[in-house]
Amino acid sequence: MDYVHGYSERESRRLSDQAETLTEIIHHDSIFPKGSRILEAGSGTGAQTKIIASKNPDSTFLSIDISEDSLSKAKKEIEKLDIKNVEFKKADIFKLDFPEDSFDYIFVCFVLEHLKDPVLVLKSLKRFLKKNGSIIVIEGDHGSAYFYPQSIFATDAINAQVKLQGMSGGNALIGRELYPLLTNAGYKDCSVSPRMVYADSSRPKLVEGFTKNTFTAMIEGFCDEAVRNNLVTKEDFDRGIKDLYKTAGKDGVFCYTFFKAVAYK
Repeated sequence: MDYVHGYSERESRRLSDQAETLTEIIHHDSIFPKGSRILEAGSGTGAQTKIIASKNPDSTFLSIDISEDSLSKAKKEIEKLDIKNVEFKKADIFKLDFPEDSFDYIFVCFVLEHLKDPVLVLKSLKRFLKKNGSIIVIEGDHGSAYFYPQSIFATDAINAQVKLQGMSGGNALIGRELYPLLTNAGYKDCSVSPRMVYADSSRPKLVEGFTKNTFTAMIEGFCDEAVRNNLVTKEDFDRGIKDLYKTAGKDGVFCYTFFKAVAYK
């Protein structure tokens, strides 16, 4: 699995900004019954781990990732926050060897977008759920981004990132596909709820935390690769980023939708 955004310190900060900014939008209902055992498949640097674990102190989490560096950062963050209910383990999401029916819940956040065969992974994960256990999947969808002032350059910069992620085998438009992905993987009673982020100057925390530090910063990080692959000229890409930052201005507006799905074994 290739993580198209890379493993830089800047990306770690961006992930943390995103998680903290979106906590109430995405995780207000990420609550598990007392005593639950949860597998977090693809914990990364722990940006989501620290939120869901702290919201569920009476549950235990096994958080796995394939990157040793990401796990090290996650462990340090959890230790710094004195969170006691998380165990970390290096593991390949494609080659898990846990006993079947091991977990009450499985949590997958911003992982499927990077996978070439998300249905295969979802089918594999289902084996480790207890009977009637549920999986929670959260993904974004870059096709849901719209903004004011409008800009064809900004749109082209976003589309360049979508194309690059597709070239690496991922899917930056996967949020809209969660329902068919889960049902095709054999899960039942699937429900999906859209979680819109709407930011204008009356919501400065969302403007700073999401429009600037999460979304625009993420697109900006793809400049060199987009130009190298002839998806856009550097001049046009730079203009697009400049225009995206304008949406964080006094008269700017930015909207984006995440999708949160729950389905059962």
